[in-house]
Amino acid sequence: MSDDTRFDRLDRHATPGPRNSLRHWPDAKSPLRVALNYVAVWLIRISPSLRLKNWLLRRLGADVGEGVSWGLEATPDVFWPERITLGEDAIVGYDATLLCHEFLQEEYRLGDVVVGDRAMIGAGAIVLPGVEIGDDAQVAANSLVTEDVQEGETVAGVPAEPLDRE
Repeated sequence: MSDDTRFDRLDRHATPGPRNSLRHWPDAKSPLRVALNYVAVWLIRISPSLRLKNWLLRRLGADVGEGVSWGLEATPDVFWPERITLGEDAIVGYDATLLCHEFLQEEYRLGDVVVGDRAMIGAGAIVLPGVEIGDDAQVAANSLVTEDVQEGETVAGVPAEPLDRE
């Protein structure tokens, strides 16, 4: 895991017009590609088959390690799923979301989401772009992950912070 922050790893793109960046999303990504991604993401969310989910994630361009378990209703980024890396035996829990983009007023930002080997993301958690989650790390349910999670660390909350084990 690198020493820089998630903000240092984000690619920034200025809004091309007077409106917020989401109004200009078709300039950032092909609408046809997003529509095809959406269909695949829908199937990933509802399929009970881990094998099918991992196959579809790979077709979307995500780097998916062996033994990944992607929970029901969990959502990969629909615009840039190719920026997701899932380590071996990682778990993405029920209704978790991995975002690789942020549409803001003055710009949109892109960042890779990296989930380490045997890392676990709990149900309903949201991981923001540029976040790296280390090997054997755990993200508690319903957490908002705004910063990197170190190897073996457990985080919880909004925003997610390390749990004190003492």
